[in-house]
Amino acid sequence: MRTWTGMAALLALTFWLASCATNPATGEKQFSLVSSSQEAQMGAEADKEVAASMGYYEDPALAAYVTQVGQKLASVTEEPNLGWHFHVVDSPEVNAFALPGGYIYVTRGILAVVNNEAQLAGVMGHEEGHVTARHSAQQMTNAELANIGLGVGSIVSPDIRQIAGLANTGLQLLFLKFSRANETQADELGVRYATRGGWDPREIPATYQALGRLQAKSGSAVPNFLATHPDPGNREQTTRALAQQAIAGKDPKTLRVATAEYKTKISGMVYGDDPRQGFFENGVFYHPGLKFQVAFPSGWQTQNTKSAVIAANSDQSNAIQLSVVSAQNTSSPSAYVQWLQQKGVQVTGGGTERVNGWPAWVGTVATQSSDGTTSQLALAVVQRESGSYYQFLGAPVGAVNSAFRSTVQSFRDLSDPAKLDRQPNRIQLVTVSRSGQTVAGVAKGVSGLAVPVEEVAFLNNLETDSPLPQGFELKVVTRGAR
Repeated sequence: MRTWTGMAALLALTFWLASCATNPATGEKQFSLVSSSQEAQMGAEADKEVAASMGYYEDPALAAYVTQVGQKLASVTEEPNLGWHFHVVDSPEVNAFALPGGYIYVTRGILAVVNNEAQLAGVMGHEEGHVTARHSAQQMTNAELANIGLGVGSIVSPDIRQIAGLANTGLQLLFLKFSRANETQADELGVRYATRGGWDPREIPATYQALGRLQAKSGSAVPNFLATHPDPGNREQTTRALAQQAIAGKDPKTLRVATAEYKTKISGMVYGDDPRQGFFENGVFYHPGLKFQVAFPSGWQTQNTKSAVIAANSDQSNAIQLSVVSAQNTSSPSAYVQWLQQKGVQVTGGGTERVNGWPAWVGTVATQSSDGTTSQLALAVVQRESGSYYQFLGAPVGAVNSAFRSTVQSFRDLSDPAKLDRQPNRIQLVTVSRSGQTVAGVAKGVSGLAVPVEEVAFLNNLETDSPLPQGFELKVVTRGAR
């Protein structure tokens, strides 16, 4: 017995030594059960899910610019040959995140808040710091996966996630529960990389100042960046101190800020929700691209994502989701339900019907999770065109309830030109004509201003009464065609 115990201890020590290495970015010894090649593979798989569920912003010039900044930062990290990838996510949420293996994402929402290239470098450098410090691998090793989700989780029933696949393991990688120590380390690395890349790190604290203002403006709501990046303390103060240390001995005049170039790159960018990808108005969801509309129950919370439209009642005890799914080579809704049965979904009731003239299957199904838990769901599958189906899911149910059925029956074609031609609001630049004009004064003179003056001030990280120099490019938001 002593021999076997000794051998086990020796094997454990050997395994620990083989798995423990010094991280070149942090200088720390790290014990990890996840190899670098495994991180790269997981990142690549999860990247596909990000593209499918969130989508990338369609502006090649902006994407190329963000990639250029990201690659320059990557070249001065301790992992320049990692095989980095950079994307602009088509989301109005103020956020940035990273996947293992060098996948870095910034939303158009955070691009609207950032005011120069040096600040962008700070945001992206922070995310690259999470990658080089291998924070995801650490958290996976510690088994601290957090089920935060992509913003849809807040109003989606677990039962719906079970069949809809919204809680894929790959997507959970985006929201590993980084510790405050991880965040402090990523802040330090972000300042390091931005400075090495030639940017002025003294611009970075302003980003955290803006995020703090956003949180204060929205009351109890926490911006997505702060929700997924726990605040280790006074970030603005900490990064200011780090920046001063980083530029010691450098000529500040040689450091890049690039305010005008950055603002030019984001001029014309969509701001807020893009109605062309669907929008809510008085409880009705309209999708100009797919030309359909559907009415969800009155008073329910609603959310539109690239992959699904979701609604839930006030206490989140009931939820309905609509998504477009592949027909899986089936010829009818009932055949599709049979295909679901082959995948392990149990039909507990229902049959073929018609929804506003289209072939449909409406009923209830049950699924079983890996832990043996059974979920009961209302299911409706509508065939509006070939190749795909419109799938409604409702939870929890014992039978098809009236709210679910009413929602399904409200599904119809969209023909109203005013809804079909709805255009998004966009970031525009206004040049200040004379020195001393205030943010409020300039903004109020903008034709078609789409947001309050206070929001214009926030986007520029200024106050409404802040005086502006002549020639200053003020970011404003102009209204799209209604």
